[in-house]
Amino acid sequence: MTAAGGFGPVEPGVLDVPGRFLAAGGPEAYAEASVVLVGLPMDATVTFRPGARFGPAAIREASVGLEEYSPVLDAQLMPGEVCDLGDVVLPFADVAGALERIRAVARGVCADRKFLVGLGGEHLATLPLVQAAAAALPGLEVIHLDAHADLRAEYLGDRLSHATVMRRVAEEVGAERLWQFGIRSGTREEFAFARHLSPDLTALPAVLERLGDRPLYLTVDIDVVDPAFAPGTGTPEPGGPSAADVLEAVRAVARRRLVAMDVMEVAPALDPSGRTAALAAKLVREAILARRATGEVPKRVG
Repeated sequence: MTAAGGFGPVEPGVLDVPGRFLAAGGPEAYAEASVVLVGLPMDATVTFRPGARFGPAAIREASVGLEEYSPVLDAQLMPGEVCDLGDVVLPFADVAGALERIRAVARGVCADRKFLVGLGGEHLATLPLVQAAAAALPGLEVIHLDAHADLRAEYLGDRLSHATVMRRVAEEVGAERLWQFGIRSGTREEFAFARHLSPDLTALPAVLERLGDRPLYLTVDIDVVDPAFAPGTGTPEPGGPSAADVLEAVRAVARRRLVAMDVMEVAPALDPSGRTAALAAKLVREAILARRATGEVPKRVG
Protein backbone atom coordinates (compact mmCIF):
# COMPACT_ATOMS: atom_id res chain seq x y z
CA MET A 1 0.00 0.00 0.00
CA THR A 2 1.13 3.57 -0.54
CA ALA A 3 1.50 6.24 2.10
CA ALA A 4 -1.29 8.22 0.45
CA GLY A 5 -3.66 5.29 0.92
CA GLY A 6 -3.90 4.16 -2.69
CA PHE A 7 -3.06 0.65 -3.74
CA GLY A 8 0.62 0.23 -4.56
CA PRO A 9 1.16 -2.52 -7.14
CA VAL A 10 3.38 -5.41 -6.14
CA GLU A 11 5.52 -4.55 -9.15
CA PRO A 12 5.01 -2.32 -12.20
CA GLY A 13 2.35 -3.70 -14.49
CA VAL A 14 0.68 -6.02 -11.97
CA LEU A 15 -2.62 -4.12 -12.05
CA ASP A 16 -4.53 -2.67 -14.98
CA VAL A 17 -7.71 -0.58 -14.70
CA PRO A 18 -9.94 -1.35 -17.71
CA GLY A 19 -13.19 -0.15 -16.13
CA ARG A 20 -15.08 0.07 -12.87
CA PHE A 21 -17.85 -1.87 -11.22
CA LEU A 22 -21.13 -0.16 -10.38
CA ALA A 23 -20.62 2.75 -7.93
CA ALA A 24 -16.98 1.78 -7.32
CA GLY A 25 -14.05 4.12 -7.10
CA GLY A 26 -10.70 3.27 -8.63
CA PRO A 27 -7.42 2.43 -6.87
CA GLU A 28 -7.30 5.93 -5.40
CA ALA A 29 -10.35 4.99 -3.29
CA TYR A 30 -8.57 2.05 -1.65
CA ALA A 31 -7.82 3.58 1.76
CA GLU A 32 -11.40 4.43 2.67
CA ALA A 33 -13.18 1.54 0.93
CA SER A 34 -14.40 -1.45 2.92
CA VAL A 35 -14.88 -3.59 -0.22
CA VAL A 36 -12.17 -4.22 -2.82
CA LEU A 37 -12.88 -5.77 -6.21
CA VAL A 38 -10.17 -7.25 -8.39
CA GLY A 39 -10.50 -8.79 -11.85
CA LEU A 40 -8.90 -12.15 -12.58
CA PRO A 41 -8.79 -12.51 -16.40
CA MET A 42 -7.36 -16.04 -16.33
CA ASP A 43 -8.23 -18.60 -19.00
CA ALA A 44 -5.25 -20.96 -19.00
CA THR A 45 -6.69 -24.35 -18.01
CA VAL A 46 -10.31 -24.24 -19.19
CA THR A 47 -11.13 -27.73 -20.42
CA PHE A 48 -14.06 -27.22 -22.80
CA ARG A 49 -15.01 -23.78 -24.15
CA PRO A 50 -12.57 -20.91 -23.45
CA GLY A 51 -13.39 -17.25 -23.00
CA ALA A 52 -13.46 -16.72 -19.23
CA ARG A 53 -10.60 -14.21 -19.44
CA PHE A 54 -13.17 -11.72 -20.69
CA GLY A 55 -15.44 -12.32 -17.68
CA PRO A 56 -14.24 -9.48 -15.43
CA ALA A 57 -14.75 -6.84 -18.13
CA ALA A 58 -18.19 -8.22 -18.98
CA ILE A 59 -19.28 -8.24 -15.32
CA ARG A 60 -18.22 -4.63 -14.90
CA GLU A 61 -19.98 -3.60 -18.11
CA ALA A 62 -23.17 -5.40 -17.08
CA SER A 63 -23.07 -3.84 -13.60
CA VAL A 64 -23.77 -0.36 -14.91
CA GLY A 65 -27.19 -1.59 -16.04
CA LEU A 66 -28.09 -2.35 -12.42
CA GLU A 67 -29.38 0.10 -9.85
CA GLU A 68 -27.20 0.84 -6.84
CA TYR A 69 -30.26 0.08 -4.68
CA SER A 70 -31.47 -3.43 -3.84
CA PRO A 71 -35.21 -3.56 -3.11
CA VAL A 72 -34.86 -7.06 -1.63
CA LEU A 73 -32.36 -5.82 0.96
CA ASP A 74 -33.57 -2.21 1.13
CA ALA A 75 -29.94 -1.14 0.91
CA GLN A 76 -27.82 0.86 -1.51
CA LEU A 77 -24.17 0.98 -2.51
CA MET A 78 -22.69 4.11 -0.98
CA PRO A 79 -20.03 6.47 -2.34
CA GLY A 80 -16.58 5.40 -1.21
CA GLU A 81 -17.72 1.95 -0.08
CA VAL A 82 -16.26 -0.02 -2.98
CA CYS A 83 -12.86 0.19 -4.64
CA ASP A 84 -12.26 -1.54 -7.98
CA LEU A 85 -8.53 -2.17 -8.36
CA GLY A 86 -8.95 -3.32 -11.95
CA ASP A 87 -7.48 -6.55 -13.32
CA VAL A 88 -4.38 -8.42 -12.26
CA VAL A 89 -2.15 -8.47 -15.35
CA LEU A 90 -1.37 -12.14 -15.91
CA PRO A 91 1.42 -13.76 -17.93
CA PHE A 92 0.50 -16.10 -20.76
CA ALA A 93 1.52 -19.79 -20.60
CA ASP A 94 2.67 -19.46 -16.98
CA VAL A 95 -0.02 -20.82 -14.66
CA ALA A 96 2.15 -20.75 -11.54
CA GLY A 97 3.27 -17.20 -12.28
CA ALA A 98 -0.31 -16.05 -12.83
CA LEU A 99 -1.42 -17.58 -9.53
CA GLU A 100 1.45 -15.92 -7.68
CA ARG A 101 0.53 -12.50 -9.05
CA ILE A 102 -3.07 -12.98 -7.92
CA ARG A 103 -1.91 -14.25 -4.52
CA ALA A 104 0.33 -11.21 -3.97
CA VAL A 105 -2.51 -8.75 -4.59
CA ALA A 106 -4.96 -10.77 -2.49
CA ARG A 107 -2.54 -10.94 0.45
CA GLY A 108 -2.34 -7.17 0.57
CA VAL A 109 -6.10 -6.73 0.48
CA CYS A 110 -6.75 -9.36 3.16
CA ALA A 111 -4.00 -7.98 5.40
CA ASP A 112 -5.67 -4.57 5.22
CA ARG A 113 -8.98 -5.96 6.57
CA LYS A 114 -10.88 -5.31 3.34
CA PHE A 115 -13.66 -7.49 1.96
CA LEU A 116 -12.07 -9.03 -1.14
CA VAL A 117 -14.23 -9.80 -4.19
CA GLY A 118 -12.69 -11.61 -7.16
CA LEU A 119 -14.25 -11.35 -10.63
CA GLY A 120 -13.37 -14.22 -12.96
CA GLY A 121 -12.05 -15.68 -14.96
CA GLU A 122 -11.41 -19.42 -14.70
CA HIS A 123 -12.04 -21.14 -11.39
CA LEU A 124 -8.40 -21.98 -10.71
CA ALA A 125 -7.92 -18.31 -9.84
CA THR A 126 -9.92 -18.97 -6.66
CA LEU A 127 -6.99 -20.90 -5.15
CA PRO A 128 -4.67 -17.94 -4.44
CA LEU A 129 -7.59 -15.92 -3.08
CA VAL A 130 -8.43 -18.69 -0.61
CA GLN A 131 -4.76 -19.01 0.32
CA ALA A 132 -4.57 -15.29 1.09
CA ALA A 133 -7.80 -15.31 3.11
CA ALA A 134 -6.81 -18.45 5.03
CA ALA A 135 -3.45 -16.92 5.95
CA ALA A 136 -5.22 -13.88 7.41
CA LEU A 137 -8.04 -15.84 9.06
CA PRO A 138 -7.14 -19.28 10.42
CA GLY A 139 -10.12 -21.61 10.58
CA LEU A 140 -11.57 -20.34 7.31
CA GLU A 141 -14.54 -22.33 5.99
CA VAL A 142 -15.15 -22.43 2.22
CA ILE A 143 -18.66 -22.42 0.72
CA HIS A 144 -18.55 -23.63 -2.89
CA LEU A 145 -21.50 -23.16 -5.27
CA ASP A 146 -20.87 -25.00 -8.55
CA ALA A 147 -22.24 -27.58 -10.96
CA HIS A 148 -18.93 -29.46 -10.85
CA ALA A 149 -17.05 -30.95 -7.92
CA ASP A 150 -13.62 -29.74 -9.18
CA LEU A 151 -12.02 -32.31 -6.85
CA ARG A 152 -9.80 -34.24 -9.26
CA ALA A 153 -6.35 -34.96 -7.88
CA GLU A 154 -5.01 -34.01 -11.31
CA TYR A 155 -6.34 -33.44 -14.80
CA LEU A 156 -4.34 -34.59 -17.82
CA GLY A 157 -1.30 -34.80 -15.57
CA ASP A 158 -1.67 -31.29 -14.11
CA ARG A 159 -2.40 -30.59 -10.45
CA LEU A 160 -3.30 -26.97 -11.22
CA SER A 161 -6.49 -26.82 -13.29
CA HIS A 162 -10.01 -25.51 -12.98
CA ALA A 163 -10.94 -29.22 -12.69
CA THR A 164 -8.70 -29.65 -9.63
CA VAL A 165 -9.09 -26.30 -7.85
CA MET A 166 -11.32 -27.51 -5.02
CA ARG A 167 -8.99 -30.42 -4.33
CA ARG A 168 -6.20 -27.89 -3.86
CA VAL A 169 -8.50 -25.72 -1.71
CA ALA A 170 -9.35 -28.78 0.41
CA GLU A 171 -5.63 -29.38 0.91
CA GLU A 172 -5.24 -25.76 1.96
CA VAL A 173 -8.06 -25.44 4.51
CA GLY A 174 -8.86 -29.10 5.23
CA ALA A 175 -11.44 -31.21 3.40
CA GLU A 176 -13.77 -30.98 6.39
CA ARG A 177 -13.95 -27.19 5.89
CA LEU A 178 -15.07 -27.35 2.26
CA TRP A 179 -18.87 -27.25 1.80
CA GLN A 180 -20.14 -27.84 -1.74
CA PHE A 181 -23.63 -27.12 -3.10
CA GLY A 182 -25.28 -27.51 -6.50
CA ILE A 183 -22.83 -30.23 -7.50
CA ARG A 184 -24.29 -32.41 -10.23
CA SER A 185 -21.21 -33.43 -12.22
CA GLY A 186 -17.94 -35.18 -11.38
CA THR A 187 -16.13 -38.48 -11.40
CA ARG A 188 -16.89 -41.36 -9.05
CA GLU A 189 -13.59 -40.67 -7.31
CA GLU A 190 -14.47 -37.02 -6.73
CA PHE A 191 -17.78 -37.89 -5.13
CA ALA A 192 -16.03 -40.45 -2.94
CA PHE A 193 -13.46 -37.88 -1.81
CA ALA A 194 -15.96 -35.13 -0.95
CA ARG A 195 -16.81 -34.63 2.73
CA HIS A 196 -19.74 -32.23 2.38
CA LEU A 197 -21.41 -32.29 -1.03
CA SER A 198 -25.01 -31.57 -1.98
CA PRO A 199 -26.61 -31.69 -5.46
CA ASP A 200 -28.77 -28.65 -4.70
CA LEU A 201 -29.00 -25.68 -2.32
CA THR A 202 -31.51 -27.03 0.17
CA ALA A 203 -28.92 -28.01 2.79
CA LEU A 204 -27.24 -24.58 2.81
CA PRO A 205 -29.30 -22.91 5.58
CA ALA A 206 -28.63 -25.76 8.04
CA VAL A 207 -24.91 -25.68 7.24
CA LEU A 208 -24.75 -21.93 7.81
CA GLU A 209 -26.42 -22.40 11.20
CA ARG A 210 -23.89 -25.08 12.03
CA LEU A 211 -20.95 -22.88 11.08
CA GLY A 212 -22.16 -20.03 13.26
CA ASP A 213 -19.77 -17.07 13.24
CA ARG A 214 -16.78 -18.84 11.69
CA PRO A 215 -15.08 -16.88 8.89
CA LEU A 216 -16.43 -17.84 5.47
CA TYR A 217 -15.06 -17.70 1.95
CA LEU A 218 -17.69 -17.97 -0.80
CA THR A 219 -16.78 -19.10 -4.30
CA VAL A 220 -19.47 -19.10 -6.98
CA ASP A 221 -18.90 -20.79 -10.31
CA ILE A 222 -21.60 -19.21 -12.46
CA ASP A 223 -22.36 -22.64 -13.94
CA VAL A 224 -24.03 -23.60 -10.66
CA VAL A 225 -27.02 -21.79 -12.16
CA ASP A 226 -29.06 -23.74 -14.68
CA PRO A 227 -27.80 -22.77 -18.16
CA ALA A 228 -31.30 -21.61 -19.04
CA PHE A 229 -30.50 -18.62 -16.82
CA ALA A 230 -26.72 -18.40 -17.35
CA PRO A 231 -25.54 -19.88 -20.68
CA GLY A 232 -22.34 -17.84 -20.85
CA THR A 233 -19.96 -20.29 -19.24
CA GLY A 234 -17.45 -22.79 -20.54
CA THR A 235 -18.93 -26.01 -19.15
CA PRO A 236 -22.72 -25.68 -18.79
CA GLU A 237 -24.51 -28.40 -16.85
CA PRO A 238 -28.33 -28.68 -17.14
CA GLY A 239 -30.50 -29.31 -14.12
CA GLY A 240 -29.32 -26.56 -11.79
CA PRO A 241 -31.05 -24.02 -9.56
CA SER A 242 -32.63 -20.83 -10.87
CA ALA A 243 -30.99 -17.42 -10.84
CA ALA A 244 -33.38 -16.36 -8.06
CA ASP A 245 -32.41 -19.35 -5.92
CA VAL A 246 -28.69 -18.66 -6.27
CA LEU A 247 -29.18 -14.97 -5.51
CA GLU A 248 -30.94 -15.90 -2.27
CA ALA A 249 -28.21 -18.43 -1.42
CA VAL A 250 -25.54 -15.77 -1.85
CA ARG A 251 -27.50 -13.33 0.33
CA ALA A 252 -27.79 -16.02 3.02
CA VAL A 253 -24.04 -16.64 3.06
CA ALA A 254 -23.28 -12.91 3.04
CA ARG A 255 -25.43 -12.38 6.11
CA ARG A 256 -22.96 -14.56 8.00
CA ARG A 257 -19.28 -13.82 8.63
CA LEU A 258 -18.29 -13.57 4.98
CA VAL A 259 -14.70 -12.33 4.67
CA ALA A 260 -13.97 -12.84 0.94
CA MET A 261 -15.67 -14.18 -2.17
CA ASP A 262 -15.49 -14.60 -5.91
CA VAL A 263 -17.76 -15.13 -8.92
CA MET A 264 -16.03 -17.16 -11.62
CA GLU A 265 -16.23 -18.77 -15.07
CA VAL A 266 -18.21 -16.04 -16.84
CA ALA A 267 -17.50 -16.39 -20.59
CA PRO A 268 -19.40 -13.54 -22.28
CA ALA A 269 -18.78 -14.60 -25.89
CA LEU A 270 -20.94 -17.67 -25.22
CA ASP A 271 -23.94 -15.53 -24.21
CA PRO A 272 -24.82 -12.77 -26.69
CA SER A 273 -27.80 -11.81 -24.51
CA GLY A 274 -25.49 -10.71 -21.66
CA ARG A 275 -27.71 -12.25 -18.99
CA THR A 276 -24.89 -14.34 -17.50
CA ALA A 277 -22.70 -11.31 -16.83
CA ALA A 278 -25.72 -9.39 -15.54
CA LEU A 279 -26.46 -12.17 -13.05
CA ALA A 280 -22.81 -12.26 -11.94
CA ALA A 281 -22.86 -8.51 -11.35
CA LYS A 282 -26.07 -8.74 -9.34
CA LEU A 283 -24.63 -11.56 -7.22
CA VAL A 284 -21.74 -9.28 -6.31
CA ARG A 285 -23.99 -6.31 -5.52
CA GLU A 286 -26.31 -8.40 -3.34
CA ALA A 287 -23.39 -9.99 -1.48
CA ILE A 288 -21.86 -6.60 -0.68
CA LEU A 289 -25.15 -5.18 0.59
CA ALA A 290 -26.24 -8.27 2.55
CA ARG A 291 -22.84 -8.50 4.20
CA ARG A 292 -22.85 -4.84 5.16
CA ALA A 293 -25.91 -5.44 7.34
CA THR A 294 -23.86 -7.81 9.54
CA GLY A 295 -21.20 -5.21 10.24
CA GLU A 296 -18.57 -7.89 9.67
CA VAL A 297 -15.02 -6.67 9.15
CA PRO A 298 -12.21 -9.26 8.83
CA LYS A 299 -9.89 -9.10 11.82
CA ARG A 300 -6.20 -8.55 11.18
CA VAL A 301 -3.97 -11.37 12.37
CA GLY A 302 -0.59 -10.61 13.93
